Amino acid sequence: MSLFKKIFGTSNDASSEDKNQGTSPFLPEKEIPADEMFTMNFRKNGGKFLYCDNLDEIHEQFLNILEENDWFECEALCYEPKLFGLLEENKLVYKNTANPKFLLSSCENLIADEGSILFSSNQIKQNKPNDLPANIIIFATTSQILNSKSDGLREIKRKYDKDYPTNITTIKYFEKAKEEDFLQYGSVAKNLYLLLLEDL
Repeated sequence: MSLFKKIFGTSNDASSEDKNQGTSPFLPEKEIPADEMFTMNFRKNGGKFLYCDNLDEIHEQFLNILEENDWFECEALCYEPKLFGLLEENKLVYKNTANPKFLLSSCENLIADEGSILFSSNQIKQNKPNDLPANIIIFATTSQILNSKSDGLREIKRKYDKDYPTNITTIKYFEKAKEEDFLQYGSVAKNLYLLLLEDL
């Protein structure tokens, strides 16, 4: 046996050491894909998640939400012309509403590490989250899922080039905290449904 082998051990010793390293409690955990992380955190925050393969399923799930909550023949709030069709086909009033039951909206992005929804003035005008109806239905796509708020802000900067929207905010809590939680101080919980369309 050579002097080096006596001092440094054999290559078999090194490989068994590598195996033990894989289970070290000090190593970082494997990174979870953004879509899985978003789903997990969104549900933990109390959001209701409806995954859809195509637009027909979006229309079907929207109808199911209306039935579940008995929101037929009520007023809704919506600022985006691309979503008016969903409301019109279900004969919901959305113009000049005084007391809307829910907000139908898209969003800028879905934030995975918080399970939150990123909005701007393009979706909610100048309303603060507290000014919006207690019930919200969001239409979003899987390509809108990003890891963090900073990724979301970078995406807004890239998407709008120079005509940046204002009132950029997130909604994170979708049910009332069961006990006092100082992290939720100042935020109002919303009953939120997410219609998520697969587009990747």
